[in-house]
Amino acid sequence: MEIRGCIFDLDGVIVDTAKYHYLAWKRLANTLSFDFSEVHNEQLKGVSRMRSLDIILQLGNVELSEEEKLRLAAEKNQWYLEYILQMDESEILPGVTDFLEELRRKDVRIALGSASKNAQTILEKINLSSSFDVIVDGNMVEKAKPDPEVFIIGAELMRLEPHQCIVFEDAQAGVAAALNAGMYCVGIGEEDVLGNAHIVIPGFQESIFLRLRIS
Repeated sequence: MEIRGCIFDLDGVIVDTAKYHYLAWKRLANTLSFDFSEVHNEQLKGVSRMRSLDIILQLGNVELSEEEKLRLAAEKNQWYLEYILQMDESEILPGVTDFLEELRRKDVRIALGSASKNAQTILEKINLSSSFDVIVDGNMVEKAKPDPEVFIIGAELMRLEPHQCIVFEDAQAGVAAALNAGMYCVGIGEEDVLGNAHIVIPGFQESIFLRLRIS
């Protein structure tokens, strides 16, 4: 396996912004007079903003016009932005910075492949923008994971073939997207959730260069 590029999801892989998404979605649900739990929130992992809103409205048995949906999605995003604008380097997940630096030393290309439309803002707040050769976010793609579009674009911008790339993902939809792209996938999290990935690790605290043969 000749690996020349690594593509990282953002939420749950580089930083844990899922908690901020959850707080913003919960706030939105509460304005519509129903509750939204952490169990419900699991359904939104790796899912686009508008699809997430549809799932939440279904949970609350609420029907709205497309215009009203767009307004609510924008409002939720504003709440989310309020949270992430308070972020700093302390929110980078353990081992991530060292792993990215080691990839750079090994001359491996590095890309971000995220559904988030706020990815650039988050990377700037945590001072990691310069660590990525390529950033593909929700502003550049039309199709949500498990469609492989975000990862295919990432590989193309790195000028690599899919089989030369590893994807790091924490969500089932993201793992499926990586596999659909024809890429090797490392799941970050629990085996019982991400079992379709080629390997699953708990985080970047564990050295995985030998297992992945990245050299």
